[in-house]
Amino acid sequence: MSRGVKAVAGVLETLDSLSVPPELSARVPPEVRGAGRDDVRLLVSRGVEVSHRAFRELPGQLRAGDVLVVNTSPTLPAAVDARVGVEQAGGEPVVVHFSTRGEGRRWAVELRTPDGSGSTVPRPGGPPGAVVRLRGGTRLVLRRPLVPGADRLWWADAPMDVGRLLHRHGRPIRYGYTERDQPLSAYQTVFALPSPDGSGSAEMPSAARPFTTGLVAELVSRGVQFAPVTLHTGVASAEAHEPPYPERFQVPATTAWLVNAARAAGGRVVAVGTTAVRALETAADGRGVVRAASGWTDLVVTPGRGVRAVDGLLTGLHEPTASHLLMLEAIAGREALCRGYTEALEHLYLWHEFGDSHLILRDDNPHSLNC
Repeated sequence: MSRGVKAVAGVLETLDSLSVPPELSARVPPEVRGAGRDDVRLLVSRGVEVSHRAFRELPGQLRAGDVLVVNTSPTLPAAVDARVGVEQAGGEPVVVHFSTRGEGRRWAVELRTPDGSGSTVPRPGGPPGAVVRLRGGTRLVLRRPLVPGADRLWWADAPMDVGRLLHRHGRPIRYGYTERDQPLSAYQTVFALPSPDGSGSAEMPSAARPFTTGLVAELVSRGVQFAPVTLHTGVASAEAHEPPYPERFQVPATTAWLVNAARAAGGRVVAVGTTAVRALETAADGRGVVRAASGWTDLVVTPGRGVRAVDGLLTGLHEPTASHLLMLEAIAGREALCRGYTEALEHLYLWHEFGDSHLILRDDNPHSLNC
């Protein structure tokens, strides 16, 4: 075990003390590491009881009648090189992250400073009226912050056809923990569907990445059902400990029916990714009944709010600064989450979108664990 892992391994006093050493970042996809998508590891938490599996063993962890809720949003090549500032002087080089499509030509965008290892240095946006010159000759005009008082994401007037711009000049967003750029195909899941209006996710709904068509077929043959939702994921915000920004979502009527029927029959509803939780919980009433819904969601799932329509979660391993941990705690409980992350560190699981997976299921016979 490396020195960095030893420093954080063992029972964590609090989740806030969690620290993930750099060597546990998945730097390339498993296919590049010589494995298949479903060859990543699967940490299974049933309450505080933890077991270690391969992702391809997922069918054995679920039951006939369970429903997996999956996000069908496609990943966009959302990072585009640009310049901002005085045109005659060349301007400052920046990378524009196209985060979320608004109404008409409006997009929420983030500016970052390139540092040679991905666009990893946040840069404040603005001022209002600032012109950003994109690769390919088109321009953005920054209008106002997405959230009043914050200057990381800004609403901007964008070119008419952002989809064409991105597919011609964009690339997938990546951060410094990855080794190099990967093709867009590495960031698509088997559930991704083209959006009629060109919308999509700035960052991959990565919990579904390990699924293969063969694994989906096996799950269906065992009586596990799949229910689609769409939530277009915006850019991550771990640097600032920020909650998720408003995002566009849709829960179809067929999905609402499947989820309600499964729960009525004693099946479990397992969300594939925090995005699926956010969409489904937005569409659920106080009793957990899900109805068809679409629009914008600003829901933040916390332990205080709890979950109403979800019985489990299949997700990746999240940084301690990410607001996602609040959602995980709402589903699993603090003790179970503490135990799971302690095991993940001790067994050298890999973090981030190309890393390993975590299946969280509630335990009908909860145990006690001091954390």
